[in-house]
Amino acid sequence: MLTVKDINQYYGGSHILRGLSLEARPGKVTVLLGRNGVGKTTLLKSLMGLVPIKSGSIEFEGKTIHQRTPYERARAGIGFVPQGREIFARLTVEENLRMGLAYKSASEPIPQELFELFPVLAQMLKRRGGDLSGGQQQQLAFARALAARPRLLMLDEPTEGIQPSIIKDIGRVIRRLADRGDMAILLVEQYYDFARELADDFLVMQRGEFISRGAGADMETLGVRELVAI
Repeated sequence: MLTVKDINQYYGGSHILRGLSLEARPGKVTVLLGRNGVGKTTLLKSLMGLVPIKSGSIEFEGKTIHQRTPYERARAGIGFVPQGREIFARLTVEENLRMGLAYKSASEPIPQELFELFPVLAQMLKRRGGDLSGGQQQQLAFARALAARPRLLMLDEPTEGIQPSIIKDIGRVIRRLADRGDMAILLVEQYYDFARELADDFLVMQRGEFISRGAGADMETLGVRELVAI
């Protein structure tokens, strides 16, 4: 579904992403691990079109998209849950969810599946996003990205600052979405045990390059824990 070939990205004179290639497949969770500052977030932003790539190609469902705007990539079927959640604090939960439907008709209903995946949101539709707990805001950001029914979902460290019970809930949602078979999931994560439990495929990044990759089932034998230890 997503094919990235030899992309390079720079900030000023600094070479941030160095010849990266990867694939994300429908029905699979591809986990990207690495220490802070190695380029993981920059990679997701490049895939979403928030920062430009210098060279290489990004294809989604067989079509080249690296020259498309973030808006066009979202319309094509790419959802993004950024690090730090970035919900609209002064808008209600319902209004935040409708932002995920911004390019659809105003009469488009909020998918009921979102409330099945995240029941707490149904109870808080009229509450402001800024009044939710960190874990509830993360669920809201996740649901907002799912509102438009993306076929590729990218998540940037969804467990950061979240209580253990909600981490488990988020893990169950990710696995459920992947098991449907019609969505590819690219997950950036530092919490190794969470990543290992979900990964069908993994990539380890260091200084803007992939230094290890393989099947999620092989993460222990390949020493991935040691590679990403902080």
